[in-house]
Amino acid sequence: MKTEFSLAQLADPDIREADKILRACVHCGFCTATCPTYVLLGDELDSPRGRIYLIKDMLENDRKPTQEVVKHIDRCLSCLACMTTCPSGVNYMHLVDQARVKVEDEYSRPLSERFLRGILAQVLPRPGLFRASMIAARLARPFAALLPALPQGQTTPTFFERLRAMLALAPGRLPPPGPSGGTVFPAEGRRRGRVALLQGCAQQVLSPGINQAAIRMLTRNGIEVVLVADEQCCGSLTHHMGRDRDALTRARANIEVWTNEIDRNGLDAILVTTSGCGTTIKDYGYMLREDAAFAAKAARISALAKDVTEYVAGIEIAWPQSKNDLVVAYHSACSLQHGQKITQLPKELLSKSGFVVKDVPESHLCCGSAGTYNILQPDIARRLRERKIANIASTKPDVISAGNIGCMVQIGSVESADGTSVPVVHTIELLDWATGGPRPDLLMGSMKGPHVGRA
Repeated sequence: MKTEFSLAQLADPDIREADKILRACVHCGFCTATCPTYVLLGDELDSPRGRIYLIKDMLENDRKPTQEVVKHIDRCLSCLACMTTCPSGVNYMHLVDQARVKVEDEYSRPLSERFLRGILAQVLPRPGLFRASMIAARLARPFAALLPALPQGQTTPTFFERLRAMLALAPGRLPPPGPSGGTVFPAEGRRRGRVALLQGCAQQVLSPGINQAAIRMLTRNGIEVVLVADEQCCGSLTHHMGRDRDALTRARANIEVWTNEIDRNGLDAILVTTSGCGTTIKDYGYMLREDAAFAAKAARISALAKDVTEYVAGIEIAWPQSKNDLVVAYHSACSLQHGQKITQLPKELLSKSGFVVKDVPESHLCCGSAGTYNILQPDIARRLRERKIANIASTKPDVISAGNIGCMVQIGSVESADGTSVPVVHTIELLDWATGGPRPDLLMGSMKGPHVGRA
């Protein structure tokens, strides 16, 4: 793609990077076939190629974002399926992230939308506030039907539509909190490694059992696990809302505490059980590339970051010798398959654990979760969820396995009319169960599965 940035514009490192990304695009349109919003809406401007044209025009002419441009950028899920498909290696992720920062800085959204986005940015990264908000949402959910419906013919979601979507996603109950930062879990037997485990923000409120399963499996196999004190949200949620100052502040804080832990006690890896967070942490090196004080440390942290399945695949595990007939539909989270290029590994680990693993048709298409997307774009998210659940149902599974809490909540929201009743559990919970850990809570009613661990 030909670009016409001035020399003065190219002095800005972000514009220089955008220019390189844009020039890599050859207009081939392969990305449209795998873009969820284009598949649903059929609008060229809701495809990666269309958004690239809008972003190019906005950046090249240094125009303030218009309502139309913002609409199409907001509709992007950042699922990154286009990057998997693109034969030219266009780094759409970095381009759309840059566009979102410009939108956040230069576009004035309606007051109600600014309010809701501000609440999400303040609450979701803070586990204490998030827990309180989930309790409040559960109490308010019976009144959701009283909220005004979307006016006839209107496609842009209103504040009330977004509020209704947020209430529908609130779980019926919250589990008790897990262990806090600063806790060290010693390896059983001879220590063969030492890792930090990201505590997360929403996940530690909604499903602390995920990290507890990871800790059990790792320590049982000779790996010491530390929950580093003073760790913050990874910054993913606010980063994808265009609030880069907040995201980079959080990234720097995490880099400092992890670097201190490495220098004091050593770490083989920084493990992540939420793939959306993992994709962002692996990108810290890029995000802070122009920060002289943090660039080297950020690159070091990104190199150490691993999805939990990546790390488990590299250590010696006593896999069960017997097979079982529990059918697992593996949902491949976008941030894992497109963001981190981890596709077969989780399925291989599940197969080694004795499960019958089924691929989900159209596995490249997003489930509609995408961080805060299922709140901010509820209609598109609902349609994607319905499509995903129908595809999962075609495999006739006993359980659904996923590697990202956002997907798990989106697919498993049984309070919503289009949610699934099939249990949705994290991949590490199944691996832990198969190798000696307890049966995941959501599977307590099932008698099928590994004859190991505690029922």
